[in-house]
Amino acid sequence: MRKRLKEERKKRKLTQKELAKRLGISEVWVKKIENGVSDPGRNLMFKFEKFFGLSHRELFPDLFEQIDDTFCIKIS
Repeated sequence: MRKRLKEERKKRKLTQKELAKRLGISEVWVKKIENGVSDPGRNLMFKFEKFFGLSHRELFPDLFEQIDDTFCIKIS
């Protein structure tokens, strides 16, 4: 779940439907993005950023997490 994204929408007293209308996308798409089921494309991410006045890294931190993969392939 993208907690910050939901908080910012609620802070502005917007429903998912209202936000969707302002961004020109469907309400279902907003719901999926907020719940982390779907990821926004680059252009949509920047629409959210511009609308909320926050960086896309703040709104979508899960997309920018650094994963340390410690699995190594042994060369024989």
